[in-house]
Amino acid sequence: MNRIPFPAMKRPLIAILRGLKPAETEGVVGALIEAGFTAIEIPLNSPDPFRSIETAAKMAPNGCLIGAGTVLTTDQVEHLDAVGGRLMVSPNVEPAVISLAAAKGMVTMPGVFTPTEALAAARAGASGLKFFPASVLGPSGIHAIRAVLPADLEIAAVGGVSEKNFADYAKVGISSFGLGSSLYQPGMAAADVATRARATIAAYDRVYGG
Repeated sequence: MNRIPFPAMKRPLIAILRGLKPAETEGVVGALIEAGFTAIEIPLNSPDPFRSIETAAKMAPNGCLIGAGTVLTTDQVEHLDAVGGRLMVSPNVEPAVISLAAAKGMVTMPGVFTPTEALAAARAGASGLKFFPASVLGPSGIHAIRAVLPADLEIAAVGGVSEKNFADYAKVGISSFGLGSSLYQPGMAAADVATRARATIAAYDRVYGG
């Protein structure tokens, strides 16, 4: 099993840009990076997503993780690798997808909801787990499942999470998040994304002492 470790980040926050268009990529991604984000996910159900990922990967500085979400097939992993993506996020646990992405040196974060799914993802070599929808499980639910998982797995809360509930998750030791609509919605101007990103980073630092 080839497990790529989740990289150490000052703020393990993944910006999820569902619906981003290629023409918007440079401005929106640039605003997020300038605000302090070091992980960007562009879901594959966005318009021409691989073009946007390639643009983001080329402009991102070293240490910034760029990749795709909603990855379902090994063909999509191959395409992601071809455009320079290094982060593979999926909504499910598909061992063949996880293992191929890991073999290509990608950080992998499949979506899970139950202990069975979480342990299956760990066995497949996932770098971390995306507990989704976190708003349903809540901090206590994720914390309870975490007790049976390998200690070195990154655990992220995704879905219904924003700067408003960082403190609730901090109480149970969860510090990694995937943030979508609280940061970006389709068609949003880069300046507005920048404002939201700065507010999110400031809120995170207040809770986690950044």
